[in-house]
Amino acid sequence: MDSVIKTMNFSTALPTFVITLREGVEAALVVGIVLALLNKAQQSRLNPWVYAGVGVGIAVSALIGLLFNWLIQTLSTINPQYTAVVKPILGSVFSILAIVMLSWMLIWMTKQAKSMKAQVEGAVQSALQQDSNAGWGVFSLILVAVVREGFETVLFISANFQQGLIPSIGAIAGIAVAAAIGVLLFKWGIKINIRQFFQVMGVFLVLIVAGLVVTTLRNIDKAVAIVNLSHRASENFCFYYDHFSEIHSCILGPIVWNTANILPEKQFPGIILKSLLGYREHLYLVQAIAYFIFLLTVGGLYFRSITPANTPSNKNQPVTPKL
Repeated sequence: MDSVIKTMNFSTALPTFVITLREGVEAALVVGIVLALLNKAQQSRLNPWVYAGVGVGIAVSALIGLLFNWLIQTLSTINPQYTAVVKPILGSVFSILAIVMLSWMLIWMTKQAKSMKAQVEGAVQSALQQDSNAGWGVFSLILVAVVREGFETVLFISANFQQGLIPSIGAIAGIAVAAAIGVLLFKWGIKINIRQFFQVMGVFLVLIVAGLVVTTLRNIDKAVAIVNLSHRASENFCFYYDHFSEIHSCILGPIVWNTANILPEKQFPGIILKSLLGYREHLYLVQAIAYFIFLLTVGGLYFRSITPANTPSNKNQPVTPKL
């Protein structure tokens, strides 16, 4: 029983581990490219500015996470009477922000990956031309890269703040593994197919965010149901109820499936499927529609962005080297 509880708790760390691993490797690539360029330009004296940018970026990301957590806790305790409503609403707000940011990052950064090295080279050259301010230029470049990746992770953790501090452990583990991959790539020269790595992580990310869409709709449904039961004036908010029990829906329509007895989401392997693939033992019609719409739109755009265009005009074009 204790092992099941531990699995239940630490399974919430899996999504944040995947997200920070992918984002961390991306940041590690930027750091590695900058260090290599500084060494090539015989400007290794600026390396401490790179490490300072990494350290400050991680600290700023952690501070943003603490501020978000403080804001959530403060808003949810202003009036204890409304705590049951505030928590799912706050979870929904942060979930929507996380869905938008992670989806944008996934598609936009995949399209920009081919030119990332050139962009970093241009930024470093520009910083080196500033002479006395070169250190601050390199520091700013690294700081922005780390904070950008960290902010997206913080949003995701904030969206799942009800699950406690366990997602933060997954985030720390992801950062550690990403740092190790960076060392393997740039310090020891070990060959890793970065393109395939990002593609696999991208598939997991699409499925994780799709699961977040399902969770967000459930949080909204809970908030509306609570308001509906608390205020007679809002009785018409719920236009659908299967029946008043533990399994019911307010705005999500009829239940599509109930696999609680076959594959419970709080036990292995259902808990792993829930964390990584968006599986739910209770799924309602609106959730199912939203899930597949997300996969068709965002997932379709992502797969289109990683699929090379087989057009005649591309046949004679040089292949962009892998990072």
